[in-house]
Amino acid sequence: MLDIKLLQNDFESVCAKLRIKKVDENLLEQMRTLSLNLKEKRKELEELQAKQNAKSKLFGVYAKEGKDIKELQEELFGYKQQTNLANAGVKVLEGELEKIASIIPNIPDPDVPAGKDENDNVELKKVLTPPVFDFVPKEHWDLSLDWLDFERGVKLAKSRFTVLKNDGAKLARALINYMLDFNAKRGFREVSVPYLANRETLYGTGQLPKFENDLFKIDGEDLFLIPTAEVPVTNLFRDEILDINDLPLMMTCYSECFRKEAGSAGRDTRGMIRQHQFSKVELVSITTPQQSDAVFESMLTCASDLLTSLGLAHRHLLLCGGDLGFGAAKTIDLEVWFPGQNRYREISSISNTRDFQARRAMIRYRDGKKNRLVHTLNGSSLAVGRTLIAIMENYQKADGSVGIPEVLQPYM
Repeated sequence: MLDIKLLQNDFESVCAKLRIKKVDENLLEQMRTLSLNLKEKRKELEELQAKQNAKSKLFGVYAKEGKDIKELQEELFGYKQQTNLANAGVKVLEGELEKIASIIPNIPDPDVPAGKDENDNVELKKVLTPPVFDFVPKEHWDLSLDWLDFERGVKLAKSRFTVLKNDGAKLARALINYMLDFNAKRGFREVSVPYLANRETLYGTGQLPKFENDLFKIDGEDLFLIPTAEVPVTNLFRDEILDINDLPLMMTCYSECFRKEAGSAGRDTRGMIRQHQFSKVELVSITTPQQSDAVFESMLTCASDLLTSLGLAHRHLLLCGGDLGFGAAKTIDLEVWFPGQNRYREISSISNTRDFQARRAMIRYRDGKKNRLVHTLNGSSLAVGRTLIAIMENYQKADGSVGIPEVLQPYM
């Protein structure tokens, strides 16, 4: 969540950064008004508390001097009533400000370009060269392998669900195991978490309250299917104070992910690019602020090296402010080459949320005698379905068969 103190101390500068993320001007104006009112009410409260404390100290003096304390008691009672009213007013304003702050996105890092949308993202580099075919490469849904059954996915659920069959199912399982093993060798310890999360958990990482319509909710329960393993893995340490010597905590987790894709009507309706249920191996790190940038680079390198080990050409894209996610202060996307589509498509996003999620989830670490907010980072390593179809398209042969990357062959 946004640091309210930062907002109050440097309102114009913070709002200028939030405008990059297309925050509604009415919300910014509400925040301004509430911030000013809260500042004034707190000042009034402090003045009343000071007067109340001063009157309280007179009791001892009056007792020594033998003075009548009746009038003093009446004055003190009056100050207590005023203080209680002022305190209640402060709490109401704090609640209103926190409610608005809960739907305000994170502030972009200074090195994030101020663009409007995905067209303004900045390519940082390309890794590997896309393959050259002596035939016209097909898109994954046109390959005759009997690996992907879209019709039965619809029959079992609805559109944007797919049944994996035969070597397709085996390849997906091979990818999951290979990814987890690869990440473990890079220092990420494996965890396994529930696929259902409660409201507090989803609030902690920023999915609630703003994005509730994008989630699958369980009827009769205050539980939701997770949109990504980032949610439960980050919240493993919600409301905890960690030892600084245990940081950074670097974790990897396989999970199924569930998303309504409410804003994607008409987009990627064919194939497995955009699904309501998909497999993903996630990277999550919890660090001190000092470790944050170095860990971000190590997560990015891990995901990129994983793609390289699979022989998949990809590129690094620094997202502009207008394309940056709600909780992210900085994101670098990895986009893999799809020869059938003749374009790069996102397969991983590595994000640093700084202390945005930690403030919501109250994840802290003890630094000497002080408790400080951690930084949380997350990233895909990788989306299993997209990696599978990237292999299908990049390793396809003229006879319609598909090769398997060498590193995956022991897993097959």
